[in-house]
Amino acid sequence: MTSSKQQIFDHRSTRTARVSHRISLWLACACLFAAALTAAPQSPAPEPRTRAAITVGTSSDALLETGGATKPATKAAEQTPVEIKIVSYNMRWRGGRDLRKLITLLREDAEIGGAGIIGLQEVDRGKERTANINTARLMAAELGMNYAWAAPPCAAAKQKEDETGVAILSLYPLQDVTRLVLPHEGPNKRRRASVGATVQLGKNQVRVYSVHAETRIPVAKKMDQLRAVIEDLARYPQIERAIVLGDFNTIKDKDVRAARQLFSAANFTTPFPDDRSTWHTFIIELKLDWLWLRGLQPQAHGITRRIELSDHWPLWVKVKV
Repeated sequence: MTSSKQQIFDHRSTRTARVSHRISLWLACACLFAAALTAAPQSPAPEPRTRAAITVGTSSDALLETGGATKPATKAAEQTPVEIKIVSYNMRWRGGRDLRKLITLLREDAEIGGAGIIGLQEVDRGKERTANINTARLMAAELGMNYAWAAPPCAAAKQKEDETGVAILSLYPLQDVTRLVLPHEGPNKRRRASVGATVQLGKNQVRVYSVHAETRIPVAKKMDQLRAVIEDLARYPQIERAIVLGDFNTIKDKDVRAARQLFSAANFTTPFPDDRSTWHTFIIELKLDWLWLRGLQPQAHGITRRIELSDHWPLWVKVKV
C-alpha cells in the first residue's frame, strides 16, 4: 500500500473508531437510563453551581437501619485480623432464587465468598418486586454478619423510599453508622445515598462507605457526591484506615478520570485499573464500580465476571490490615 493510501486508510480507521466509541457510549447511556427510570425522563431543575450540603442521618431515621449478630460470628472475629477480604457489588435488587444464590456465593465462592466486609448497592427493603423482604437483614442473618442499610428520601409522597438502598455487611462490630443523602437531585427529583460505618477489626478501626452515585448529572456534580463521602470521613481524623466502594456511575471517560483524581488527591489507592469494566449490557461494557483503599495494603484482587446475577460484576480485594 502506498504512503498516501496508507494515510487515507489510517484516517478512515481513526474516524470509524471514534464514531464506534461514541455510538457505544450513547447506547450505554440509553441502557442505563432506561433501567434507572420508571417514568419518562425529565431534566432536573437547574441548581446553583455551589455545592449543596449533604444531609447526614442518625440511627433514629426511618431510612437507616442497623442490626445483625450481637456477638462476632467466630472466635477469629474477636481478634485483630492479619488479612480480610472486601467485596463490592451492585446486586440490582435481587430477590427469590437469585438472592438465595447470591447468599450462597458470598458464603462459599472461591473469589467473593468468606468476605469480612461487603458493600452492596440497590438493596431493597419492603418492596413488592422482591416480595417485601428486608434484603440486608436477611443476608446478614444468613451470613452471620452485622449490617447497616440506608436509603435516600422519597421523591413522591406515596412511596416509602424513592430508591433502593445501600448496605454494609460486616463480620465485625459496626459503630458510628451514618446515612448520607448525597448532594444534587437526579431526574424527577430523585436522590442518592451512601452509608458509612466504623468497623472494629479487633484493635484496629476502619471507616467504610458504600456509595451509589447518580447517573444523569454532570461530572462536576457527580464528583460533589463522591466528595461528600470524603468530607464525612474527615469527621473521623483518628481513623487512618478507610474503604470507599460502590457504584459511582462513571459512565464517561471524563467521569473515570475525575474520580481517579479526586480519590488519589485524598490519599486513596485502588488495585483496579481504569480500563477494567465492571458493568455490561449487550455488547457494551463500562467501568462504573470502584473500590478505594486508604491505609490498607492489597494482596490480591479481581472482578468476578462469571457471576451474572446483576448487570454489574462484583469486585473483591484481599487486604493486609
